Amino acid sequence: MHSPPPSFTIHQLSDGTLPAWQRLKFDELLAQQLSMRLARQKRIGGTAAALGGDGTLTQALRQALPFALTDAQEKVVSEICRDMAQTYPMHRLLQGDVGSGKTIVAALSALTAIESGAQVAVMAPTEILAEQHFIKFKQWLEPLGIEVVRLFGSLRKKAKDEAKAKLADGSVKIAVGTHALFSDGVAFHNLGLTIVDEQHRFGVAQRLALKNKGREVHQLMMSATPIPRTLAMSFFADLDVSVIDELPPGRTPIKTRLVNNVRRAEVEGFVLGTCRKGRQAYWVCPLIEESETLQLQTATETLEQLQTALPELNIGLVHGRMKAAEKAEVMAQFAAGRLNVLVATTVIEVGVDVPNAALMVIEHAERMGLAQLHQLRGRVGRGAAESVCVLLFAEPLGELAKARLKVIYEHTDGFEIARQDLNIRGPGEFLGARQSGVPMLRFAKLEEDLHLLEQARETAPMLIEQNPEIVEAHLARWLSGREGYLGV
Repeated sequence: MHSPPPSFTIHQLSDGTLPAWQRLKFDELLAQQLSMRLARQKRIGGTAAALGGDGTLTQALRQALPFALTDAQEKVVSEICRDMAQTYPMHRLLQGDVGSGKTIVAALSALTAIESGAQVAVMAPTEILAEQHFIKFKQWLEPLGIEVVRLFGSLRKKAKDEAKAKLADGSVKIAVGTHALFSDGVAFHNLGLTIVDEQHRFGVAQRLALKNKGREVHQLMMSATPIPRTLAMSFFADLDVSVIDELPPGRTPIKTRLVNNVRRAEVEGFVLGTCRKGRQAYWVCPLIEESETLQLQTATETLEQLQTALPELNIGLVHGRMKAAEKAEVMAQFAAGRLNVLVATTVIEVGVDVPNAALMVIEHAERMGLAQLHQLRGRVGRGAAESVCVLLFAEPLGELAKARLKVIYEHTDGFEIARQDLNIRGPGEFLGARQSGVPMLRFAKLEEDLHLLEQARETAPMLIEQNPEIVEAHLARWLSGREGYLGV
């Protein structure tokens, strides 16, 4: 590498095709594959309670639903139930595009665990999403005689203490919450299954903390950010992956429009026209310079502008600094149709389900990442009405912003968007793990070095079987003891 023979060109040195470069990349990918293989072996060698109920609760829920599950949902439910029936811990990632119906799959999985006498913890990254899950689970499970408790950081102490007591004595079988679920004062009587939604939004250390609330628990992780094949082969190689690859019937494709901010008045007119047809609209303001104060100011100003421009409409506001109860009240008003327009910061990015909402306006779309734009766009198009997503942008646009807006305009398929996003950003932010010490790749590039990744995948099991002492030395050299994180 440092003294290449004269026969090699400067281009081979700079573009990574020099044999020494290729070897360096291969060794790095091999270390990663070895750590994943060993983590999987360790998990399968562990013991967990087999959770396989008699089907009474799951059958009762299915009969009560006003819709039938899609074939893709049925396939995924079978995969999860098969895993939970094993005596080693499940470690499964459920991925499905926005609106594919992951929540009902999670509810059926939870009921299977509850039928076996185990408790279930459902964790979401934001209180708004956790509240949405709480409402859904309550709606589905309470008619079956199952109490659902919630545990959020913003709840009053009395409500928190009551929920904790019921979880500790086992009188409640399911809790829905945020990171408050893995705080020190929370103890489960018999935790058997953890369901982590939008798992990439949690650090590995946080997922580990929740997992450690039970002895060896089954883990179901859910993500609406599809994992491209190269990432599934590398950083997620320890996971079993289930994919819901079809949307429920009755969904209409969403049309995406790119509009310069100078035409804002036209967009306001489009909002009015949409609401006059009996539909509802979101107007989203992005995070500005990572400042909640500035973000709130922008959202409040937008609310005032829209109220002045559209006086006949009822317009509400939700933002990150509101109390959970206030947010829930505004969201309930919007869901009930009492508000025509909801001005929101990106707190509505995931999980909000209002089928009558047919228009999404996103301000300063050039500042947002692809996954976030795709998530926000997925808040509409949930009913039969034609839905539109308007991306307002301000010039001048940088090259990265242009690339992102082009991708989101041209594609609606979450997997293709994720693949392009990986090319633009690299793997770090897909994993929710960089801040917790998981080693990112320093030399290899997943999309460019797919052939090396495939070779590393083939080599790893042979090396573990035939030369375990080499494996240990290789991991020590490349990962310096950090490989333990990869088993979470």
